[in-house]
Amino acid sequence: MKTSEKKDSVRMAAERILDNYMEMSNHRKTPERYAILRAVYSIDGHFTLDELGEKLAADYKFPVSRATLYNTLNLFLELRLVIRHRFQGTTKYESCYAGTGHCHQICTVCGKVTEVKVPEITQVVDQTHLKRFRKDGFSLYIYGICSTCQSAITRRNKKTKE
Repeated sequence: MKTSEKKDSVRMAAERILDNYMEMSNHRKTPERYAILRAVYSIDGHFTLDELGEKLAADYKFPVSRATLYNTLNLFLELRLVIRHRFQGTTKYESCYAGTGHCHQICTVCGKVTEVKVPEITQVVDQTHLKRFRKDGFSLYIYGICSTCQSAITRRNKKTKE
């Protein structure tokens, strides 16, 4: 299956989850909720509330208020269609329905977040049997200093020694 087909399949499954929830809880199926869901599942990686709003306005010609974005993302959090991360004082989101889990490198100097694949950690988590608990995924945060910031620190230290 191609990557785009897989993304479409995941998005459609997320839409079915939203449909079922809306029907069972007698909520309205608003176009805003579905536009936001499509935008969320079209973004690769992490995004802020503002970035999501900009994408909706630019790519979908569907501007929505910040309050609508916030409330809709809270609903998606409840339905476990998105996950919220708090990186270095910034709140970011990402789609999570099809994700099993992953690791993040976070630079403590500039705040840059990079997803890293560590198959050994994924394998250990997958093989871990937890008592009276069903795991759906995981996130691991690895804090440190990125190479760009490390180089800048090294250069600055050399200048002060001279």
